[in-house]
Amino acid sequence: MIDPKTLADRFPGDFVFGVATAAFQIEGASKMDGRKPSIWDAFSNMPGRVYGRHNGDVACDHYNRLNEDLDLIQSLGVTAYRFSIAWPRIVPEGTGPVNEKGLDFYDRLVDGLKARGIKAFATLYHWDLPLMLAGEGGWTARQTAYAFQRYAKTAIARLGDRLDAVATFNEPWCSVWLSHLYGIHAPGERNMDAALHALHFTNLAHGLGVSAIRAERPSLPVGLVLNAHSIYPGSDSPADEAAAARAFDFHNGVFFGPVFNGAYPESFLSALGHRMPDIEPGDMETIAQPLDWWGLNYYTPMRVAHDPAEGAEFPATVPAPPVADVKTDIGWEVFAPALGALVRKLNADYPLPACYITENGACYNMGVANGTVDDQPRLDYIAAHLAVTTDLIAEGYPMRGYFAWSLMDNFEWAEGYRMRFGIVHVDYETQVRTIKKSGHWYSALAGHFPKGNHRTVKES
Repeated sequence: MIDPKTLADRFPGDFVFGVATAAFQIEGASKMDGRKPSIWDAFSNMPGRVYGRHNGDVACDHYNRLNEDLDLIQSLGVTAYRFSIAWPRIVPEGTGPVNEKGLDFYDRLVDGLKARGIKAFATLYHWDLPLMLAGEGGWTARQTAYAFQRYAKTAIARLGDRLDAVATFNEPWCSVWLSHLYGIHAPGERNMDAALHALHFTNLAHGLGVSAIRAERPSLPVGLVLNAHSIYPGSDSPADEAAAARAFDFHNGVFFGPVFNGAYPESFLSALGHRMPDIEPGDMETIAQPLDWWGLNYYTPMRVAHDPAEGAEFPATVPAPPVADVKTDIGWEVFAPALGALVRKLNADYPLPACYITENGACYNMGVANGTVDDQPRLDYIAAHLAVTTDLIAEGYPMRGYFAWSLMDNFEWAEGYRMRFGIVHVDYETQVRTIKKSGHWYSALAGHFPKGNHRTVKES
């Protein structure tokens, strides 16, 4: 086991160690204080969509246990907390009246972080689109981007004076491809045309959101969180190498390209551009506004091979077998070097600002035994990826922080509550929290750094 102090000594003194969560996954209180349904409330209650028809009605009951959970975060000694704001709490129908009680909750959350000396990193969209907007096309409709702009303005006008950083979106790959092409996440579409519309209007919403944030709080560091994929060809054959290049454009380039280069990848447009929605004058300029930082969520590599099927749709790939033998309980390959390779390639391809690893962690489902949770494999996973991060820092890459995913076990989307990523165990029957072995180790690492010795994002 890597000694936490030894590893901590390899980081600069102003490196940020934090934990991360998302609103729908932990808050519960799905019908309290004016909140209305999101697409995930509807999706979770449809047969066959989520394991066991689990839903977010209670989750970790964070809404009612806010102070207890903020005390838990403080006890870990971390310097920052990444959370998401639930759009259905703020503007319950997506457009229309603003819900003051929803804003009050996030006031209490942010004030509670400030009182405990913890930096507040907020994400405006972590997949919980107000259900009413789905009836108007959801992310396949251009007007949703403007609804997001208004929501962003509302949230930042109220909370922005106390936030340390804000992201517009979390993992648009998931809310675009996984949700509209592969059908695994809400709203469960399996349609390329719907996905292409969702892609452009999500990118547009990001740009409009950046404008709204800066109009309200020009000094607030604004970024975007992307789950970039580290893509490896299944073999060294020219066909598989070409397949990996196509996959990179499809899974990464359609987000990084517009945001950081002002254009979609040429290979993507050649194959699918005729099926995209109209890209109106000014769209790409809106999307490509410079950012103060970006967030990388990384878990596992993607390995692909050429799809030999005649007429296979772009990117025309099939999964290739993993190289590493180690897998997590959710079946994801563990291969820490891919994190380093990914950061190097992305920085070579795009003019990127400072980076925070905004999610990284592993699914292991150990339970409580004699009052403890021995999740050594999760500890090893986090330590290995932090070690890669120190290598990147030594090479000169602007890695500014790391947020463990996740603070606590929670609703794991289509997997329901059967998969656990937390460094804190949650008993869903009693809501008792138990810090796991990995949580104690991470706390020892984070606690090595004195609070208050951290530059702002814009100083980085």
